[in-house]
Amino acid sequence: MSIARNVATVGTATLLSRGLGFVRDVGIAAVLGAGALSDAFFAALQISNLFRRLLAEGALNSAFVPMWLRIRDEDGPAQARRFGEEVFGTMLVVLGAVAVLCVVFAPIVVHLLAPGFSASGERYAWAIDFVRLSVPYVAIAGLVAVAASILNAEGRVGAVAFGLVVFNVVLVAAVGILLLSGMLASPDAGAILSASIVVAGFAQFLLVGGGLLRLEAPPVVPRIVPSTNTTHFFALALPGVVAGGIPQLKLMAGAMVVSASESAVSWLYYANRLYELPLGVVSIAIATVLVPTIAASVRTGDRMEVAATQSRAFEFALGLSFPAAVAFAILAQPIAGGLFERGAFGPTDTAAVAAALAAISAGLPGHVIEKVLGAISFAHEDTRTPMFAALAGLAIALAGALALFPLHGHVGVAAAIAISGWVGATLLGAILAWRGWLRFEGRALLRRLSGIALATLAMAGAILGLERALSIALDLQGSAVARASALILLVVVGLVTYLLVLQILGVARIRELVTMIRDRL
Repeated sequence: MSIARNVATVGTATLLSRGLGFVRDVGIAAVLGAGALSDAFFAALQISNLFRRLLAEGALNSAFVPMWLRIRDEDGPAQARRFGEEVFGTMLVVLGAVAVLCVVFAPIVVHLLAPGFSASGERYAWAIDFVRLSVPYVAIAGLVAVAASILNAEGRVGAVAFGLVVFNVVLVAAVGILLLSGMLASPDAGAILSASIVVAGFAQFLLVGGGLLRLEAPPVVPRIVPSTNTTHFFALALPGVVAGGIPQLKLMAGAMVVSASESAVSWLYYANRLYELPLGVVSIAIATVLVPTIAASVRTGDRMEVAATQSRAFEFALGLSFPAAVAFAILAQPIAGGLFERGAFGPTDTAAVAAALAAISAGLPGHVIEKVLGAISFAHEDTRTPMFAALAGLAIALAGALALFPLHGHVGVAAAIAISGWVGATLLGAILAWRGWLRFEGRALLRRLSGIALATLAMAGAILGLERALSIALDLQGSAVARASALILLVVVGLVTYLLVLQILGVARIRELVTMIRDRL
């Protein structure tokens, strides 16, 4: 399979998966709303979400793929198969034990995840049930991650790419059944959604496992006793896995702080899901395009090429994240209302989610810059420094949440998460600069970044002007269709304005962008 075809396959599947995931979240908002029941569900869901972020979304690839290829080429396919079976066995034992412990000690788990839940309250009892129903997914996520890593190493990306699509299809189907049955805001609905996570994970494993069985010598018998290779693999993988899980850990820390306030866990979750849309898109672009490009430039040793590559990386990252952050801040209310306000999700919930979204969006450029700096560190074969910087950001997020929550509620917690992104980026950037790993083009970079800032300001003015005109001419609160239509128009006008100003200032050419996207697909 060619590189172009692989990129097209992964890109198509990623867009489809994220679209389905968003439909899933909109459906969950309609089914559960934002209250005691949804608080219990989202608190319980944090365990499954954490392990999916750590494992099933590709965090193991950076360590597994090089080792698999080296063992296969140097020691032969039989040893590579044995290595895969040892990793399978280790993951099954360790994560199976984690799942069993979470089931047995679910009350303690809930108390740790949401210390503000009263032990005699409904939220606490519901969360215990939801943890027990959903946590078996943890073991499945580990098996999916290993199978996906093997397939990626062998260039078989199709099953891996569409595995997450299948996962989200199952959950969307469950949400659809609940909506059609009228089972809204009920404990049974929460239980069905929790159990559906396990069913969705199993369906994903069947698809990825089927792809694995089509290999010439697939690892199919898990081995419990690890070899030196397997031990070395987990030692290499740990920093990347920890760094990959920090965003979810920040949300978990925020949820712990706000758990004493009813509905706050849900409001924070919905805001974070919206925030992750642009962050996820940029992260995938950085992982698939910028990481190998930066690594290649570092290997050449050409200082001018390194400066040019790193400058383009920062322009790309800020060119996507800065306007997205500003648009989120301006359109927080229309976005939250147009997408979520239906069913059990009311106007009060819209206002609360919008406030949290506006606060957390301030951290989007910081979190994206941190990822670019991480790519530069990875290019120098340093995976630990980004992990330590991310852990420092996590500490800031928790300390900030504890300090701001008494005064500003869940919005203060969202602001603390935003601040943590800038702290992590600043710390990592300072370390890389001290090592002499950061090189830029100077005036050229400053000119292009200034153009991005001016284009963003023009976009903000266009959105604000059109929003005011629409609010005068139309009743945007009258129907969901009116809100959604207005939101689409605002987004399109903002995007077109931004691109046109970039073209006028010579920062980017629309024709070149269209050609590049077409060539990628």
